This record gives sequence, structure tokens and C-alpha cells, in this order.
Amino acid sequence: MVGNLFITFEGPEGAGKTSVLKSIVERLQRENMEVLATREPGGIEIAEKIREIILNPAYTAMDARTEALLYAAARSQHFYEKVQPALEEGQHVLCDRFIDSSLVYQGMGRNLGIEAVRRINEFAIGTRMPDKTILFDLEPSIGLARIAANRTNEINRLDNEELAFHEKVREGYLQLAKEEPERIIIIDASQPLDQVIEATWGILKELLKEK
Repeated sequence: MVGNLFITFEGPEGAGKTSVLKSIVERLQRENMEVLATREPGGIEIAEKIREIILNPAYTAMDARTEALLYAAARSQHFYEKVQPALEEGQHVLCDRFIDSSLVYQGMGRNLGIEAVRRINEFAIGTRMPDKTILFDLEPSIGLARIAANRTNEINRLDNEELAFHEKVREGYLQLAKEEPERIIIIDASQPLDQVIEATWGILKELLKEK
């Protein structure tokens, strides 16, 4: 694979993808790679404001369709304002979550249906998908335990969902990976963080070896 890449990091709550992404970006920068790290929802001012609404644990009355539309709105602004320009400038883009999160969290977790959520996002960003997606797979009970132990100051509305919700999210991720094995690469996120980082680094080096 040649040229700059759009790579997304996905996974259930507590899988460690954000920590892994930070470490990987630092390594890429040390090798003088042109790389942009960003996140969803967020990454730019408008989308960060939407993030504050979506993830606020006080908004328990939010309807599933409202949630899906807010994610799509944040994604559209983020993609056209930040991701697409960076790709056009020749940078590699590594994004913490993208469309797959909506497909599984709202499509599966909220029972809206994957295809219904996909259509919402096609209106928002067209049919653009990541070149590769790294899925950090983890049993939901382990991820939620990690959050309870290590992230008590950042508990968001999704963290507070019942275990059954997170189990459906994981099922959705594994379903997508089965449907798109060429795009989605699974990493066992139950391993120690340093091992997960090394596994991810190995994948990234292989993808970028022709650069």
C-alpha cells in the first residue's frame, strides 16, 4: 500500500486505543512521518462542542436517533474541516474512532440498525471509509472494570450504560470485522498495554513499509 493513509482506531470502552494511538503517533513523529492525530467526536471546535452534549452523563433523556444524528453532524464537520484537508496535504491521519463507532454504538447498541446508521453517515461524509481500521477487541466487563479503576474523573454517558449494551457493541464490531476482513484488523486488547502497542506498531510498520 502506497501513499498517505487514513487509519482509524476502534474498540469498546476501556480497550486502551487512545493510549495506544498516542504512543504510535510519537513513534511515527520520531521517524519524521507527516502524521495527524485526531479524535471523534471532536478534533475541531464545533465537533468538540457537540461532544460535550453527546457524552454529558446528565443527558439521560437523549433519544437514540438524536444521538446518531449528533455523532454524524460532528463527524461531517470534523471530516471536511480537518481530516480531508490533511489527507490532501499528504499527511497520514490516525483517528480515534470514526464511522464504525456509530454503526456499532447506535446501530447495534441502540438498536437503530447498522444500515440505517450507515445511511445517516453517507449523507454526512459520503461513502469515504478508512484505508485500514485497527480494532482493539476486549470483553466489555474487563473494559468497564478498567474504566472504573482508572478513569473515574472522565466517566461519560456511554460508560454508564448496562453491560448488555456494551456486549451488543462488541458483537457489532466483530460483525463488521467479519464482513470487512481486508480493512479491519483485530488486536487482542486484553494483553498488557505495552504488548498491544507493539502489536499495533508492527501492523503500522507493515502498512507504511513502502513509504
